[in-house]
Amino acid sequence: MTFALSVSVYRTTTTDPLANPLLDELTHEYTTRYGASEDLRSYPAEEFLPPRGTFLLLLEQGRPVAGGAYRRYDEHTAELKRIWTHSEHRRRGLARRVLDELERDAAARGYSRIFLTTGPRQPEAKGLYLATGYRPLFDVTADPESIGPLPFEKHLDLEIPTP
Repeated sequence: MTFALSVSVYRTTTTDPLANPLLDELTHEYTTRYGASEDLRSYPAEEFLPPRGTFLLLLEQGRPVAGGAYRRYDEHTAELKRIWTHSEHRRRGLARRVLDELERDAAARGYSRIFLTTGPRQPEAKGLYLATGYRPLFDVTADPESIGPLPFEKHLDLEIPTP
């Protein structure tokens, strides 16, 4: 795997036109896998604004290649939403970079835990979360389709160093 070092982090909003190609592809992917989709645009944009949350894109040569967001779940917990890598840019470590950025941001804002769910038809996401220290809150030996959304959590070190 080649890690992407030539990308920049761009904090913005879900209503930023720059996010549309990524969000459109995400919607298409979810519709293909599940028959219906709810994307970040279906949530009020202010849920992903500081200090309660954030929405970010990774840009390469000014174009979005990955992104993700979190919002407040409870006083101590941030909920990750829609970590996504554009189909032409996968297998480069971009999703890990998005996770790292979101975790650092959430810790800096005082969150001590991250919660998320991913779909049962997204084995790539399940693998990513397991590989990056997220604890499954479900029986990993069970058929994911029998569970529905797969919940994970991770406790954050509030002293996360910046790179």
